[in-house]
Amino acid sequence: MTPTFLKLSFIALLTSLLLITGCKKSQSLGTSQIAQDPNLVVANESLLAQVKVSEVAHIDVSDILRVAGQIDFDEQALTRIGASVTGRVTQINAQLGQEVKRGDTLALINSSELSSSQLAYLKARSEKEFHRRTVERAKTLFQADVISAAELQRRESEFEVASAQTRAAQDQLRVLGVNLKALEDLAKTGAIDSVASVMATIKGVVVERKVTTGQVVQPADVLFTVADLSRVWAVAQVPEQQVAQVKVGQSVRIDVPALQNEPLLGRLIFVGQTVNPDSRTVLVRTELDNKDGRLKPSMLASMLIESTPKKQLVVPLSAVVREQDTDYVFVQEKPDAFRLKPVRLSSEQNGQRVVLDGLSQGMKIVSDGAFHLNNYRNLKDMEKGG
Repeated sequence: MTPTFLKLSFIALLTSLLLITGCKKSQSLGTSQIAQDPNLVVANESLLAQVKVSEVAHIDVSDILRVAGQIDFDEQALTRIGASVTGRVTQINAQLGQEVKRGDTLALINSSELSSSQLAYLKARSEKEFHRRTVERAKTLFQADVISAAELQRRESEFEVASAQTRAAQDQLRVLGVNLKALEDLAKTGAIDSVASVMATIKGVVVERKVTTGQVVQPADVLFTVADLSRVWAVAQVPEQQVAQVKVGQSVRIDVPALQNEPLLGRLIFVGQTVNPDSRTVLVRTELDNKDGRLKPSMLASMLIESTPKKQLVVPLSAVVREQDTDYVFVQEKPDAFRLKPVRLSSEQNGQRVVLDGLSQGMKIVSDGAFHLNNYRNLKDMEKGG
C-alpha cells in the first residue's frame, strides 16, 4: 500500500467523520429550536386523541347588530279621547288599567253649549215645519189664483232657508257628539239633555287619564288614552354609522330582561327616513304579538337585527384561545405538530366567530380540544422555566 493511497484514505475518513458530526449537530440544533419555540406544540398520542382538526371554510353568516330599545304601544291601535263639548265633568266611569269596549261611557260632562245647540235645533225644525205648511197653503192659493207666482216663490225660498238652518243645527249637534238615534229622540220628544258622554272609540285598556270630577274641559283637551295591547311594538335607535345594515323585512330577535331574555322573533316593519339630530340615531320598529299580555309598554329590550347572509370565513368558538387580550388558534403544521397563531375575530354569533385576519380558507386548525393543547403548551413552558 503506497504512502499516497494511505494519505488519501486518511483524508476521506476525516471528511466522513466531519460530515457525520455536522449532521448530528444540525439535527441537535433543529430539535433544540423546536423545543425552544413556545408557540409550537408537538402532541403525543394521548393528547392527539383529545383534539379534532378541521379546515377553515366559508359559510353563509349573517351579521348581528345589537341595539338597545324598549316595548312601545302600537300607535295604530291607540286612540286619544277628548271631550266633544265644553263643559264640567260630573262623573268618571273609567280608571287607569281598566279594560273597555267600543261605545263604553268613560265620563259624563254637563254642558250648556250642548243644551243651547239642542234648543237651536228644535227651533230650526219648528221654523222648517212652519214654512213647509206655509208653502202648501201658498200652492193651494196660487192654484185658486188668490196669490201671485212671486208670492209663492217667496214662501218656497223661506222654506229652503229654514231647511238649510235645520241641517246646520243638526250638523252642529253631530259635531258635539250627538248620534242619529239621540237626534231622532230629541225631534220626537223635544226634551233637552245637557249631559254629554265621553265614549271609548276602540276596545282596549285605559292607559292614561287626564281628568278629574269637577274639571272644566274643552274639545281640544285629551281626557283618556285607550290602547289595544294585543299587539305591541319593539322600537330601537340605530346609530347613523350602522343604519346601512338595517332594512325593512330583516329578521329581528328581541330580548326582554323582564321575561328572562326569552327570545322573541319578528321582522323590521319600519326604518326611519330621518336622523335624530340630538342622538344621531335612526328609529327602527318591529311588531310583536301580545295576546297573553306579558309585554308591557316601556319595558327595556335589546334588539338583535340579522343582516342578509353572506359567505364569510369562520372558526368555531371551541377553537379560540384567549390570552393577554388576544385571540389565538392552533394551526396544524404536521400530523402531530400545532402552532399557536394570533388572529383577529369578530364577536361570537351562534357558536362561531368570523375571521377578520390571520387565517385563509383551507388551513387546518384545531376545532376542538384547543384548550387541552394550550394547557400542555403552558405546562411545558413552566417546566422549562423551572
